[in-house]
Amino acid sequence: MEKLRTLRKQRGYTQEYMSKIISTDVSNYCRKESGEVKIFDDEWEKLAKALDVSVEDIKEERNAQIQHNENSTLHDNSSINYNQFCNVPNYLLESQQEYINLLKKEIEALKAEIERLQSGQ
Repeated sequence: MEKLRTLRKQRGYTQEYMSKIISTDVSNYCRKESGEVKIFDDEWEKLAKALDVSVEDIKEERNAQIQHNENSTLHDNSSINYNQFCNVPNYLLESQQEYINLLKKEIEALKAEIERLQSGQ
């Protein structure tokens, strides 16, 4: 919710101040402002009033939208659009990649062992 965050900062308001406007705790407000939690229409109205703007000036739709398709099955996710991003530290990614490479080598060794056993050697 970049418009909301930008305008709040321009006005010099803290997240704590804004959380009081919509009667919630700061951590919940932070999740709302970041788009993780839905901001309801009545909250948009209170926030707009506090910022002295119209709701249209600050309201943005959430990125993650789930679309329903009557023909989808439990294993068919083609109709679902998830826009979720995670920041994973590089050292974790590198560690996982090393583990994947190790497993690939083990698989190849096991395949060779199976072939050797099947050929009777």
